[in-house]
Amino acid sequence: MLVGDKIWIAQGEKPCCLLLNQANRHGLIAGASGTGKTVTLKVIAEGFSRAGVPVFMADVKGDVTGMAQAGEMTDFIRKRCQDTFNLKEDEVSFQGAPVRIWDMLGEKGIPVRVTVSDMGPVMLARILGLTQVQEGVLNIVFRVADENGLLLIDLKDLRAMLSYVSEHAKELQTTYGNVSPQSVGAIQRALISVEDQGGNIFFGEPSLSLEDWFACAPDGRGYVNILNAAKLIQTPQIYAMFLLWMLSSLFDILPEVGDPDKPKFVFFFDEAHLLFDDMPKELVDRIVQVVKLVRSKGVGVYFITQSPSDIPDEVLAQLSNRVQHGLRAYTPAEQKAVRAAAASFRENPAFDSAQALQDLGTGEALVSLLDEEGRPSVVERARVLFPQCRMTAADADVMDGVFSAQADLMEKYGTAIDRESAYEQIQGQRDVAAANAQLAAERAAFEKEKAEFEAKRQKEAERAAKEQQKAQEKAEREAEREAARAEAAAQKQAEREAREREKAQQEVAKQVGRVATSMIGSFGREVTRQLARGLMGSLKR
Repeated sequence: MLVGDKIWIAQGEKPCCLLLNQANRHGLIAGASGTGKTVTLKVIAEGFSRAGVPVFMADVKGDVTGMAQAGEMTDFIRKRCQDTFNLKEDEVSFQGAPVRIWDMLGEKGIPVRVTVSDMGPVMLARILGLTQVQEGVLNIVFRVADENGLLLIDLKDLRAMLSYVSEHAKELQTTYGNVSPQSVGAIQRALISVEDQGGNIFFGEPSLSLEDWFACAPDGRGYVNILNAAKLIQTPQIYAMFLLWMLSSLFDILPEVGDPDKPKFVFFFDEAHLLFDDMPKELVDRIVQVVKLVRSKGVGVYFITQSPSDIPDEVLAQLSNRVQHGLRAYTPAEQKAVRAAAASFRENPAFDSAQALQDLGTGEALVSLLDEEGRPSVVERARVLFPQCRMTAADADVMDGVFSAQADLMEKYGTAIDRESAYEQIQGQRDVAAANAQLAAERAAFEKEKAEFEAKRQKEAERAAKEQQKAQEKAEREAEREAARAEAAAQKQAEREAREREKAQQEVAKQVGRVATSMIGSFGREVTRQLARGLMGSLKR
């Protein structure tokens, strides 16, 4: 309950009030299950909201949504008002807080997304449980992506980059060091667990702008940003990853404001042990640094857990405002934790803090808050005030109204955007390489086909030349044979003609002979007659 510039949390011998100007000194709400931590959380959160301070908290059990609905007077509360808090019924104003519901799994609420680049290799390595060597490979992946302008937005981008670095390991080795296939395979396998827990939904765009969590409602009250973590708590990797990212982001983006009159933002870490279980020292140191320095940026960080021993001592030392509910001590280790928790308070001579921690009932707590001088107050055994919102989960119709009121943010974050990033760019490079390879293959096939065609044509030309040569030789042989035949025929003809001439000559000769013979005969006879006449004439004389 907000009273002036302080939040009335509990009532002991005197009121236990959290001063707004000391609220950024961080705090702790601890106690065993069922001791009233959630009620304390609601009381403090609605006090901040009424003071105009936006807050963030995770709804692990599904009952924090009751902050959106006004509480109601019951006989139990009425009795508490009279017996413990000295409040009249008309002094109690039940009212719900302005609430926004966010959901990292994208089921009920405004989707919460961050990019792989925003998360960074160090936090990813911590969440994935990587070895030092594997974390080194992951750092190389991020460096190569950054230097090549390859955006790491979602998990498929990270997977594509891992494959890309593995494929180009020999080229990268001289610059960045060895990238073994075994390390890449181990990281790829670790990503399967994150994907199974909803990492494919959590990593992406539009990325969450924390400015939307610093907003106040129109009436001036700070929004209570509730992360729907009922299912998320079953996926501790994603939950711890988000909380760690958010704390680091708050530190990185907010300016220095010194010691403000009230915090700019208050962050409640529920189930804080999930953040610190098996955390490497480097990240513990980072959280310690952030918790120390984020105070000067106007941010208060409050851890909610079952036992203070769940939180590293370096972090625990920074938590100045403490509400410690009952602890159970059934084992020596638990008794030691009780003594350690009691020893962290300024002793109150009126009671034994260690014994009181075991005797506290539901709704009771040991409370120590900072005073105006920033000093822890003497511990008080007190009853926690009841919240002015509903103690249990909100009704369905109230939640429908909450979802309707955040329609503008649903429009901004509701639809995932898958713009061109490392996956598409690498795939594009592979497509280009594949296209080039295909073109080269087609060109090689064409050259081969061309060579085969040229060889075939050459063979055909050679065959045609041979056939032509054969035809020519055949023609020449035919011509020779024809010439020989013609020559033979001519020779035969000549011989025939010669024989015919000879025959004709012989015939002429015969005829000449006959004529000559005839003529000779006739001449002879004539000569004979002449001779005879001459003789006869001579004789006559």
